[in-house]
Amino acid sequence: MIAKEKLAEIVGGTNVGDDAATLAAYSKDESFVNELRPACVVKPHSADEVKQLVTLASETLTPLVPVSSGPPHFRGDTIPSTGGAVVVDLSGMNKIVFVDRPRRVAMVEPGVTFGEIIPAAEKEGIRLNMPLLPRSTKSVLGSLMDREPVMMPKYQWDISDPIACLEVVFGTGEDFRTGQAAGPGSIEEQWAVGGVQKAPYGPHVATWHRLVQGAKGTMGISTWVSMRCELLPKLEEPFVIGSAQLPPLMEMASWLIRLRMVNECFILSGSDLAAIFSEDRSADYQRLQAALPAWVLFYVVAGYDYFPEERVDSSLSDITELAKRLAVQPARAVAGLSAREILKAVQGPCPDPYWKLRGKGAFEDVLFLAPNDKIEGLVEIMSGLAGQAGYPVSEMGVYVQPMVQGCGSHCEFTLTYDPESASQAAQVKDLAAAATKALMNSGAFFSRPYGDNTRLIMNRDAASLTILRKLKKIFDPSGIMNPGKLCL
Repeated sequence: MIAKEKLAEIVGGTNVGDDAATLAAYSKDESFVNELRPACVVKPHSADEVKQLVTLASETLTPLVPVSSGPPHFRGDTIPSTGGAVVVDLSGMNKIVFVDRPRRVAMVEPGVTFGEIIPAAEKEGIRLNMPLLPRSTKSVLGSLMDREPVMMPKYQWDISDPIACLEVVFGTGEDFRTGQAAGPGSIEEQWAVGGVQKAPYGPHVATWHRLVQGAKGTMGISTWVSMRCELLPKLEEPFVIGSAQLPPLMEMASWLIRLRMVNECFILSGSDLAAIFSEDRSADYQRLQAALPAWVLFYVVAGYDYFPEERVDSSLSDITELAKRLAVQPARAVAGLSAREILKAVQGPCPDPYWKLRGKGAFEDVLFLAPNDKIEGLVEIMSGLAGQAGYPVSEMGVYVQPMVQGCGSHCEFTLTYDPESASQAAQVKDLAAAATKALMNSGAFFSRPYGDNTRLIMNRDAASLTILRKLKKIFDPSGIMNPGKLCL
């Protein structure tokens, strides 16, 4: 265990907290993960301080739990899994290092949030390929590390996109830069000769950022990340297509993405769309949900600096023909909700309170990847399980996000409940566990396991788990980095 005085020597006394209120705030989140207080919370303000902290922790065998996003937290991955842990709160490392429009890349420290980077990027004429309605307090680096799905699969060529390069301090205390950032020279020296940290490939063939992406801090702590961005369009035309059935919208989305006709493109259940545009589950939600179709496909046609009108008109002509062939009807609004309103909402962070909390106060997500042709069947399985458990299927949110040029989809079920109701909480917890097992047995791939279901998911592949444990021994030989997560 690291003495408080030693921590203070690194980050300063005011950046070490061990009072009851601070420890309580970092001991639990909105998930079903059991509460456990850390020994203390430290707030570094530089990569050098992070390196010193990790080195000291390795020497003293002190567990470290990195946290980058502001509250609330929902997954349980920032809660200590063992006693005596030190939470490393990275929110003080909140510098936007640069935003480069000509190269379409931005670099940020871990404490930079979506609420901060979105306007900064827009000021320079570029934007992020971002997830659906992130919290304004959500760390951009945290989102990228967790491989959250992005809304523009047209620009996504790999599951790790839009991440480019990163700097990580491994559990040994050694720092490492991936891709083009790996060298030669320091980052500042690279800048001096016109270098930019955009490509994930570099002096080594391996794309080392994959090692820490999705690792939930079990390999090391990332101190900055660079990400590919896109130009701001000069003209945007958003559309919606409503349907009582999911397959027609899946087919339409697949064609739109494969032909690279659209930017934002995703499918929401009527219940999810109603929740986004309702302050609570009162009359507004009930009215909108009743009016909306079961499924809504949203997409955006865009034109850029040169001939934007011509480009949009040409794309719309092709999309009209495609829609006729598939017997679907693009529209400018659905149930009185305009496509323009949806576009405005999803191009920024979610205002407080977070939209999934507005209904009943708490939620649990069941999320996975699957081939497009399996999505409908998996939705049916989930709906059947919800009905058997007594959960109101009509209130279950469903978000389908095509990924990687439309090669597959992220699917996300949202189960809301009243946190003050022990019976509702138990119902949702049991349903999520049963659904994870059933969906996994039917072809769902849980690439981002969380909480109590992690062991069930990870233990399905003993060979891969063995390799992961060997890798952790290399990069975190003392086992100090967020121990207990991912069965590591």
